[in-house]
Amino acid sequence: MDLLKFNQTKLFASHFLLWVGVWFFYVYFFSYNTTNTLYVTWFSSILLPITMLTTYTTVYYLIPRYLMNRKYWLFGLYSTYVVIFTAFLTTVTMIGSFIFISNLQVENTPVMSRNLVFILILIYLVVGLVSFVYILNHNFNTLSQNKNLENKILDAQLHLKDQELHYLKKQIHPHFLFNALNTIYGFALKQSLQTPDIILKLSNLLDYILYQVTEKEVFLKQELDHIEEYISLEQIRFQDTLEVTIAKNDFDENIRVPPMLFLPFVENAFKHGAIVDGKLQIHMKFEVTKTQLFFKIENTTRNEETEIETARIGLTNIRKRLELLYPNHYDLQVKTPKNSYVVTLKISLHD
Repeated sequence: MDLLKFNQTKLFASHFLLWVGVWFFYVYFFSYNTTNTLYVTWFSSILLPITMLTTYTTVYYLIPRYLMNRKYWLFGLYSTYVVIFTAFLTTVTMIGSFIFISNLQVENTPVMSRNLVFILILIYLVVGLVSFVYILNHNFNTLSQNKNLENKILDAQLHLKDQELHYLKKQIHPHFLFNALNTIYGFALKQSLQTPDIILKLSNLLDYILYQVTEKEVFLKQELDHIEEYISLEQIRFQDTLEVTIAKNDFDENIRVPPMLFLPFVENAFKHGAIVDGKLQIHMKFEVTKTQLFFKIENTTRNEETEIETARIGLTNIRKRLELLYPNHYDLQVKTPKNSYVVTLKISLHD
C-alpha cells in the first residue's frame, strides 16, 4: 500500500514538474520582442490547459487505443479531429486575450502570440515530446514484461528438467541390490570372512547411488572407482564365470561428469548379459581427450530378440537423461553383432 502511494506521488510530481517546465517554455518564447509580461503570463497560463488536454487525449486515448493496436487510419482520423479542436480553442484564446488582456491594442500583444500556426507548432512540440517518452516507456515496459515472462518460462522449464532428471536418476538405481543381499546372506550362512568386506563395498556403493547422485557433477575418477566397486561385488556373485576388462587412458583428474553417467550401462551389461562358453565377458573402454569423452562397453549375449529388446528399453531412460544433460552434444550407438551387445557413447566436452 505504501509502495502504491509512493508511485502515485512520484507520478503526480513528475507531471507537475513537466507542466511547470512547459509553462516556462511558453513564457520564454512569447516574451520575445515584448515587455508586456502580464500578457505573456496570462496567455501562457491559458494556453497551458489546452496543451494538457491535447497531450493527455493523444497519449492516453489515441495512442494506446489506435496506434498501439495498429489502427492507423482511425488514429490519423481522430488525430485530425483533435488538431482541429485544439486550433479552435487556441483561436478562442488568442481572440479572448486580445480583447480582455490587451484591450484591443495590437501593439501590446507579443508577436509570437498572433501566429496560430506557430502556437500550434509549440503545442504539438510538447505533445510529440511527451508521446515519444510515453511510447519509449511503453516499449521498455513491454520488453521488461516479456523478459520477465521468458525468465519465468525458463525457470519453469529448468524446474521441470530438474524434476525429470531426478526422476530418471531414481529409475536407474541398480537392481543388483537384491542379488548383493542374497550373496551376503549366503556368505553369512557360511560365516565367511569376506562378509564384512562385501557389506562395506555395498554400503559405499549405496551411499554413492542414494546420496551423491543429488550432486550436479562428480569427478570422473570417482565414477570409475564406483564402477570398479560395483564389478567387484558382481565378481563375488559370478565367481569364475565372469571376465571383466577395463581399458582407460590417462586423463585430467579434474574432469567432472554427472553422477551415475556410466554405471547404468554397466548394470545393463550384467542384467542382460549371458554366459557364453562358460563366461560372461564384459569389456569396457574409456578414452578422454580435451574435446571428447568416449565410452564403449561390450558384453556377451545369446542375441535372443526378447533380451535385446529389453536392453533397448532399459537404455531409453539413459538416452532421455543424456538429452537433458548434453543436448546435441552426444552420440549413443547400439550394435548387436553375433553373441554380443555393444554400446558406444561419445560426448563432446565444452565449457
